[in-house]
Amino acid sequence: MTENDELLDNIVTNEEISTKFFEIETKILSINNFKDLFEKLLFLIEQEFSIPHVWISVISDDNEFNLAEISKSSHLLKDRLNFVDRESFIELIDGEKKPKLINDGLKPYYRLLPENQKYLFKSLAVIPLTFDGKIIGSLNMGDYSIFRFQPAMGIFFLSQLGVKISICISNIYTIEKLTQLIIRNPVTHLLNGNEMEYMLKRECKRSARYGTPLTLLFLNIDDCKKAGNNTINQYEMQIVKYAADNLLTITRGEDTIFQLSQAKFAIVLPDQGPDHALKLSKRINAFFDEHPLKIDTTTLTLSMRFGIASTKNSKINNASALIDKANERLNKVRTLMS
Repeated sequence: MTENDELLDNIVTNEEISTKFFEIETKILSINNFKDLFEKLLFLIEQEFSIPHVWISVISDDNEFNLAEISKSSHLLKDRLNFVDRESFIELIDGEKKPKLINDGLKPYYRLLPENQKYLFKSLAVIPLTFDGKIIGSLNMGDYSIFRFQPAMGIFFLSQLGVKISICISNIYTIEKLTQLIIRNPVTHLLNGNEMEYMLKRECKRSARYGTPLTLLFLNIDDCKKAGNNTINQYEMQIVKYAADNLLTITRGEDTIFQLSQAKFAIVLPDQGPDHALKLSKRINAFFDEHPLKIDTTTLTLSMRFGIASTKNSKINNASALIDKANERLNKVRTLMS
């Protein structure tokens, strides 16, 4: 083979590699959540490059991405996600943000393997991933061949891939933060009224399909009274946060709490009738009577009123009817109290 032939072969090979990486990049750049990003990424790399072992390592002190929870909902990520402490990880990559290729002395890199997984590889590529300029983990590729990833090889394409994945991570993080601001209260982090309506529409269909009850409980924080004093408005944020945090501990795991306004909450109770909601409302009132909120030298007792609506009532068969009836009963209590 002449020098020109060899050069031409290299150009063709590089073009093929470039095309494969481009295909991967175009398919991941439009993804807007971490679960789909990492699942798609792992699948595409295996498919395009026939690499037997592909997985992701995440530095364990980077909790803002909530990847531990995300991995629980993904059968693939459960086995392909590894958490490693920052000091050990930075030592393995020599503190560099560029990809590292290894085919000798691989034992220290076993720390990057997912828990309970034993990958048989003789060469390894570790591609650091960053967020906001900080290393947060890596994409890892292991191959049976000692020649697949050699330290002397070029890392241009792998570097570009690492940059593109890091851009995706940054974009998804921004999207998820914005989404949280849209659908959740910034103080209590509870879902808002729009999300409640979406859930009720879904649960009403499920209730009708299976013949199970669905109940909606509205509750409103009224005057927060201090002994010998009137409403304490300056403590409003602390009061609402205190109420939300404790409602989460009082309710069942399958119940969902929403915040409809500053002082108004809703609890959706799947598979439960109005009797359960009534008992829950009494339990909530008893809890706040027994556990007043203490702020500095001030003690505040939360007073609440409730409104209950349920599909046990044959006239209530959709989300709007549930909401209207719960509001009607909540306001009726207000009228009686005034």
